[in-house]
Amino acid sequence: MIARYTRPEMGAIWTDENRFKIWLEIEVLACEAQAELGVIPKEAAKEIRAKGNFEVDRVLEIEETTKHDVIAFLTNVAEYVGPSSRFVHQGMTSSDVLDTCLAVQLKQAGELLMKQMLQLKQALGKRALEYKDTVCIGRSHGIHAEPTTFGLKMALWYEECKRNIERLQNAIKTVSVGQISGAVGTFQHISPKVEEYVCKELGLEPAPVSTQVLQRDRHADFLNTLAVIGTMLEKIATEIRHLQRTEVLEAEEYFSKGQKGSSAMPHKRNPIVSERLCGIARLLRGNAMAGLENNALWHERDISHSSVERVICPDSTIILHYALSITIPMIENLLVYPDNMMKNLNLMNGLIFSQTVLLELTQRDVSREDAYVMVQRNAMKTWQDRTPLLDNLKADDELTKVISQEELEKICDLKQATRNVDYIFKRTGLL
Repeated sequence: MIARYTRPEMGAIWTDENRFKIWLEIEVLACEAQAELGVIPKEAAKEIRAKGNFEVDRVLEIEETTKHDVIAFLTNVAEYVGPSSRFVHQGMTSSDVLDTCLAVQLKQAGELLMKQMLQLKQALGKRALEYKDTVCIGRSHGIHAEPTTFGLKMALWYEECKRNIERLQNAIKTVSVGQISGAVGTFQHISPKVEEYVCKELGLEPAPVSTQVLQRDRHADFLNTLAVIGTMLEKIATEIRHLQRTEVLEAEEYFSKGQKGSSAMPHKRNPIVSERLCGIARLLRGNAMAGLENNALWHERDISHSSVERVICPDSTIILHYALSITIPMIENLLVYPDNMMKNLNLMNGLIFSQTVLLELTQRDVSREDAYVMVQRNAMKTWQDRTPLLDNLKADDELTKVISQEELEKICDLKQATRNVDYIFKRTGLL
């Protein structure tokens, strides 16, 4: 399912073709740096740049024998380069190539995700402004609480999206680090200047300290950031799933012409995108956990992380890319039903104003305990008899000695409940 919808630019990052292309560039850049340092002939570096090439199927064929991917790759490159290939990979270890390549791939993937995050932020901001003043009921524990606006729900998501954009920026920076430091990271057989040159040309920073590998806290940080973004999408999706329930129906996913909801029931309009997002978030969290477990390796390295990363790095970036690609249009095309919002808000017969009346009583020299008793007894009557809270309050002789019936009507006004919405929106920068 995911593969069918994956945009080609993200999938292309994780192909053998792109991986070997990056490997070749790392090796060629290292040769160029070595030539400038006088370690290898400059003519050899030029020849390696000119003739360096590979063929994916041939690399995989050689690997069947070598059981070592980098050696298989270097063998194939040597078939193109000829005698000068003896200068390729001098003083380097396989992880210099593998880990620096992975950094490039994660940076490429992160930058694609960043474009989508900015699109999502824009979509959320636009819809938040559209429904800034659309009053709906706020819920706590799933129970009606006090009025809010649908725009505020989206402004909340907008703010979280902004934080996740910042997290992703930091995660990309954290993972955009390379190494060309040799077997245990000591530069015993290669100059640190080679690492500096290669990393600069690839848009990476050199790792201040490495072993045979880059340290996996960097990758764990990246994967956990993707998982946090996934939880944001899950939060949005969970809200939409509830709001689309038949007995709520305050908002729903767009239902396109020709779309079908059920093989058995022609009437069904299901929140399939939201449900899909909730499932994807679980995958991202699971991969993030695997990334955390990759950090503790034996001594200067082992390869227990390698097999895991071959799955979790492509999968997490691809599935989040897919998740964002379906979330953005879901937000842009979300159907919103203000009339149903008002209908649902009125289901409680005015109980949403209970705190408003409670606080007003305390402002008029009534103790909080006494005020709570006065309001609660009328609220319980509303619960039981389904009579409007305002009518019950007006009929309460003890309460109306403190607040007149006319004042109660003014207090129980929705405009008062949402009077600070513009202030909140200004804090987000949307106004």
